[in-house]
Amino acid sequence: MLRQVKFFLNSFFSGPQAPFFLADDNGHFERNGLEVHFTEGESLAYSVPVLAAGSYDVAYGDMNTLIEMKSVDPDSSPLAVWAMHNRSPYTIAIDADGLVATPADLKGRKLVSHPEDAAWKLFPEFCAATGLDISTVSVEASDLGHDEMVPLMREGRWEGIFGFVNTVRAHTIEAGLDPDRVLRHLEFRHYLPELYGGAVMVTRDFAQKNPEAVRGLLAAINLGLKDAIADPDAAIAAVARRNPRIDVKANRARLLGTLALEMADPEGGRIGIGDADDARILAGANLITKAKGLSRVPKPSEVFDRQFLPPFGERVTSLAERP
Repeated sequence: MLRQVKFFLNSFFSGPQAPFFLADDNGHFERNGLEVHFTEGESLAYSVPVLAAGSYDVAYGDMNTLIEMKSVDPDSSPLAVWAMHNRSPYTIAIDADGLVATPADLKGRKLVSHPEDAAWKLFPEFCAATGLDISTVSVEASDLGHDEMVPLMREGRWEGIFGFVNTVRAHTIEAGLDPDRVLRHLEFRHYLPELYGGAVMVTRDFAQKNPEAVRGLLAAINLGLKDAIADPDAAIAAVARRNPRIDVKANRARLLGTLALEMADPEGGRIGIGDADDARILAGANLITKAKGLSRVPKPSEVFDRQFLPPFGERVTSLAERP
């Protein structure tokens, strides 16, 4: 009998989640004794408190939000067990023809963000790292899609958009625009290199009661990632089976962009996709607690538990850019 696993995602079914779906379609979960049920979410940041609330076993969430949670409540439930992004995926997308070129140019500007966007939640850290006075920037919360935001930004309504680099790029394609022509990016990875991005997380209770299920889950995801790298078209087909409304071209670009950018830190060649560096987690925790005025820096072991990872020799190292 297969163990039922409830998995809360970061957004609607989309290209960067393809390794999860391909792991399912190719039987990797089933061979590890699991039947995984996916639920669409709202953002990487939002997934963390949802998992902490206890209705799900697993979530795809933001490591930085988890660090903040552990600073305030060290006994909170979620644990990161598989780091998908070894580079921060976050950005402030700007008009390629606009007046903003550096973080300092954001002074006095108006930006826009989805209400739960993880990039916006990390804006205090971005400002602390760049010397920007956060009080000089206004941010409007909007439920519009990035495909609507980008044209409106170019018309002058805003001068920057919070989001994922590859999410904004994909939605710009959906808007009928060339992201390489109309957008530039203030990428958080350049200013906040210590920060990670998305990670697979489990509840402490699920990990304690079902350690072999967690190992099986990560083994399957690892194989799903390998499958997605080998055949991106099959990966996007797995997404489209769950969300037939997706723009296949844009989501294929989004998947390939994620593999080439957000999962390509040289660290991946040293420790493999899935693992995280304790010194880097601690550096990120120090930055986050200072920027947000929190009193306690959580230990890396409170945030990330690597005991469930596949062996190093089985992890993906081929995505890493060479220094």
